[in-house]
Amino acid sequence: MWYLCVFYHRLLDYRKPEVESLAELFGAFSKDPTNSADVQTNGSGSNSLEWKLPKHHHPDSPFHFVNLPSEEIARNVANRSILVKGIFELWGEGSSFEELEESIKSYPDDRKLPYLTSDTTFKIAVETFGKVISFEEQNERIRSLSYIPFKGRVNLKNPDHTFWLIETDDYDSNNGLPPIVGRRIFFGREIGTADRKLLPTYQLKSRTYLGPTAMDAEMAFLMANQAQAKSGRLVYDPFVGTGSILVAAAHYGAMTMGADIDIRVVRDGRGPDCNVWSNFKQYGLPMPIALLRADNNLPPWRSGLKEVFDAIICDPPYGVRAGGRKSGGRKLLKGVIGPYTVPDDKRTGHIPSTAPYSLVECVHDLLDLAAKMLVMGGRLVYFYPVLREDESIGTTFPEHPCFKLVATSEQMLSYRYSRVLLTMVKIGPYTEDIALAARIKHLEFKENHLKWLEEGNLHSAVFSPADNHLKEAGDTRISKESKARYRGKYV
Repeated sequence: MWYLCVFYHRLLDYRKPEVESLAELFGAFSKDPTNSADVQTNGSGSNSLEWKLPKHHHPDSPFHFVNLPSEEIARNVANRSILVKGIFELWGEGSSFEELEESIKSYPDDRKLPYLTSDTTFKIAVETFGKVISFEEQNERIRSLSYIPFKGRVNLKNPDHTFWLIETDDYDSNNGLPPIVGRRIFFGREIGTADRKLLPTYQLKSRTYLGPTAMDAEMAFLMANQAQAKSGRLVYDPFVGTGSILVAAAHYGAMTMGADIDIRVVRDGRGPDCNVWSNFKQYGLPMPIALLRADNNLPPWRSGLKEVFDAIICDPPYGVRAGGRKSGGRKLLKGVIGPYTVPDDKRTGHIPSTAPYSLVECVHDLLDLAAKMLVMGGRLVYFYPVLREDESIGTTFPEHPCFKLVATSEQMLSYRYSRVLLTMVKIGPYTEDIALAARIKHLEFKENHLKWLEEGNLHSAVFSPADNHLKEAGDTRISKESKARYRGKYV
């Protein structure tokens, strides 16, 4: 059935992937990603939902129609989503109130009357996008719906059914909103709405233990939704830091486990009452199963161990706020000194030496780890950086024979640099032949991206002065014509 999906107007590229991940989580698609016999598709053979735009609306509009198998799935998706403002059963729409009335009256009575009976309570909410109207104007619009035969009582606090009158105005792109040619009015019954109250609860500024690379609460919850975290599933973060991503996964009931190369982070924090564990205690969440001091380049798992985790969610170090590290130290890796053994009397409090760890090597190790340790159908969700000045980077992402890339969501952080959230699903078992094929793909990827992933400094590339041609023109300001204003840093 088609429903009206209204999004919050932010993080535009993340909206549809989140809905589709949650729809799959709640049973809209086949559970087995390798079996396409009974998967709902959009006609192109891909495991995705059908989407349509309202009349005259831009693709970046917060209003979309989505085809979902049942009202229960629509409600579950809306209630858990971070970016969905609400999902509605649309009773009518039009470019004027006259057209709206005609549309509502033509909607089948057997769909309307069960929600209009005398033994029910209801309320009507008025929502506008692109303009603000007064309380008197809202009441006037509600009174204009008198032709709908409501027989129940009004209950503004806890109604049985909530109806929404949503109105958009005609405007262009100059006011920071996606352009719409004409006015549009929607009326429908609320199926479900997002609970964004959890974002102030989990906001970083109130977090007990915080680090410079802590993941923003909203983004952490989006990553957990992309990974389909839920009760009974085990989620792993190999770059756990202060545990922000695992906190979001634990909120949804998942069992969690993390690792970090810095033993001071996972063991000490800033004291007994200010560490990763205290973040979980702050929110009353189940503690992680374990937090390991481990190197992504030298994973600690015993030989032959496979398919343990349901999801791996992480933000790999790519050298903007923090650089990657691996075990060994520069001298040891270069062969200047040989391997050494830490004396017994110095083991307590010993911090192993480390050396720089390039992103291209880090991502290869991450994909290899996920191919081994994820269950079939498990999800790998991680961020990958993109330099806007290198156009070849924008279309090429790391690949692995065990995985299928199912979603990419880009977040622009500056005119030079953005990061893309990649969601990959494991579709094949890990074997020695697969490992060899993955190594070949890695070498090809490394050669194509050597310029800034290996030899260059990503931090310098991101924060370097404006391009020379801008300097020569005497204007170091960023061009405002490169992207539409409504897709700027606030969305």
